[in-house]
Amino acid sequence: MSSSGIDRAFERRLATLINTREPRVLQNGLKGVEKESLRVSADGRIEHSPHPIALGSALSHEHITTDYSEALIELVTPAFGESWQLLQYLCDLHQFVYRHLGEQLLWATSMPCMLTGDDEIPIARYGRSNIGQLKEVYRLGLGNRYGRMMQAISGVHFNYSFPQQFWPVLAEVLQEHRADAHFISEQYFSLLRNYRRHGWLILYLFGNSPALCSSFVRGRDHQLETFAPGTLYAPYATSLRMSDLGYRNKSQAGVQISVNSLDEYVRDLTAAVSTPNPEYQKLGVKVDGEYRQLNANLLQIENEYYSYIRPKRVARSGEHPSQALRRGGVEYVEFRALDVSAFDPVGVNQNKLRFLEAFAALCVLKQSDRIDAGEQAHLDANHAIVARRGREPGLQLNRNGRPVELRTWALELIDSMRGICELLDQGDERKPYTAALDLQQTKIDDVDRTPSARSLQELRTTGESFAQFALRMSRVHKAYFVDLYPPNEQRLAEFSAEAEQSLERQASVEAADDMTFDQFLSKYFER
Repeated sequence: MSSSGIDRAFERRLATLINTREPRVLQNGLKGVEKESLRVSADGRIEHSPHPIALGSALSHEHITTDYSEALIELVTPAFGESWQLLQYLCDLHQFVYRHLGEQLLWATSMPCMLTGDDEIPIARYGRSNIGQLKEVYRLGLGNRYGRMMQAISGVHFNYSFPQQFWPVLAEVLQEHRADAHFISEQYFSLLRNYRRHGWLILYLFGNSPALCSSFVRGRDHQLETFAPGTLYAPYATSLRMSDLGYRNKSQAGVQISVNSLDEYVRDLTAAVSTPNPEYQKLGVKVDGEYRQLNANLLQIENEYYSYIRPKRVARSGEHPSQALRRGGVEYVEFRALDVSAFDPVGVNQNKLRFLEAFAALCVLKQSDRIDAGEQAHLDANHAIVARRGREPGLQLNRNGRPVELRTWALELIDSMRGICELLDQGDERKPYTAALDLQQTKIDDVDRTPSARSLQELRTTGESFAQFALRMSRVHKAYFVDLYPPNEQRLAEFSAEAEQSLERQASVEAADDMTFDQFLSKYFER
């Protein structure tokens, strides 16, 4: 691709797709969301009470679980063809959860409430079973390796798979013979590489963590400025969650996972979970009869690898993620860089989901050469710069070794997406995908319309601290769900039944264990 950003291969592919006999080739891709929220008390302190029993078993409930902490609820939707169905389901889930939270709230922002330190963050519990203990020890390990504060951050993950009818048409466009599992995996890896190149745009458009509670970085070098008492910020930040203060921390700097092919991805991930790390060896694995981590390797398990986007396949029972990928190829991708939106009760909205769907198509259709170590360093730097300084006037990024203004590059990408949105809008007079794209363009034309700028403006206008703002929005969201009428009683009844069944499933898992945890762990890592 030329350094000017003109991608002739993309233009040819898109033109062929637009002229195909199947104008709705991109429609009805499957979409799902995983949304995390800290459970806090009415006055905005992290909850120490157990995961409410009325919500079922965090171990075996498909749609309501916990992430790192017992207080970090994770809501998981099934996959839907339409984003409005997904958001309706997510809304129903929130309504159900709020029926069982009493005075408690779900924290409305990605960056956590006021915390006194690691000791205040309770690790999630999953019961007495071996698999439940494995999940708990894994979290103990994360806390010992990276500190628990980082694990109290929440986010939104968007899962997406292209519609089945897309693959044969794309194979034809690319003059490939077969749209088999190997071909589909290759195209998803093209997407992953292009997301590494262009995903900084997601941080600019949707990042919503420019400020945080000063307690989050107490005792750490942070280079943030004081916004108000108790509130720190970076003046031009978009997503401190995705900066070096959050998930892009230096602890995993040695973990380099290639996305040049499925084989290389699995190879690197397998190496990372089997290579001892001297620092973690010093920590010890089982000390005085108590586990501190699952093992002393670079990664305890594959999920420990933090990335902006992951290739995924639904795993069978007992299967590791990379084994599932090796067995059947990539089934969908998980976009992991979205902050929780303080301005949306469910933390995400339809315009954002539509944009991401079109962005996925952009990444799969653009020319996608292999990424070498030198390019990867530039790409990582682009993401880090946009997370910390994305709204800075005249900010420049590195494109193919040359400086380019963020605004110029962003507008080029938006312009490239117009034809994709037309395909997604086929047959719908309202043109919702084009409208979602237009909305994102306004944020590039006027930086004050970005969510990160809006949040800072809100703090300036109200005089609130970050914690006060987040608490107010959490209360507003709770009122929205409590007052929502009429509730979907049938779905709420389904959630109640699922909660009971999940508790029964957990009891069955616990009853079926026939080995010690030590034996189970050794067998788990043999696979």
